[in-house]
Amino acid sequence: MRLRALTDHPSFRRGLRDGVPVAIAGVAVAVSFGVLARPVLGTAGAIVMSAIVFAGSAQFGSVAVLAAGGGPLAAIAAGILLNLRYVPMGVALAPSLRGGLGLQAIKAQAMVDYSWAAAMRGGGSFDVRYMVGLTVPMYIGWISGTAAGAFAGELLGDPEAIGLDAVFPAFFLALLMGTDAGRTLKATLAAGAAGLIALALIPVAPPGVPIIAACIAALIGFERRRPERPTDGRLDEVEAPAAAIREPG
Repeated sequence: MRLRALTDHPSFRRGLRDGVPVAIAGVAVAVSFGVLARPVLGTAGAIVMSAIVFAGSAQFGSVAVLAAGGGPLAAIAAGILLNLRYVPMGVALAPSLRGGLGLQAIKAQAMVDYSWAAAMRGGGSFDVRYMVGLTVPMYIGWISGTAAGAFAGELLGDPEAIGLDAVFPAFFLALLMGTDAGRTLKATLAAGAAGLIALALIPVAPPGVPIIAACIAALIGFERRRPERPTDGRLDEVEAPAAAIREPG
């Protein structure tokens, strides 16, 4: 009944509607991931990874490590480092979650960059129903796009022959351009340090290690912020418009 109350809420339905255009745009990225991941993980492996991980940066990073000849541990480490941002995001979201532990866990699984930022409301609260609604079409689009790319990859042949191997660096460059890098000194230093670390280690370090080491540079941009505490106690039922978005999931 609690889950039904979530899906029947107007805020959830509004999230579903608003999430469709984002999901359509994400399908193109998912297709490229499926094409690139198939030679490394196989068709089924690429689809299962998208279904379980559902995090573009971590998936591209992990597959990039494996494609370069790195081992599974290096790929896992790269994915974990790229997803560490979800720890502070989860801490910020936690006070807005309502219901039993099972329902809270289901809601928390819908936290991706775009929906988390769009669901942010005044005073540090989140419209959790809206966040879940946003994520549902994005999740369906990501898996569908991955499946299409993985199966199409068998027809396209070698991704490098048609230049799709450039999608890995292009994807991360697009993420960087969508952030505050270049607008704040710490973000600029973090981006520059990561690039220098990777360039210095590529000729001498095993595959995957440069990516892992470069991720550590993100600590330069870490800022501890304490959000304002809401006072009304109804954290996930706010119907305010979505906040400005900076990065897709």
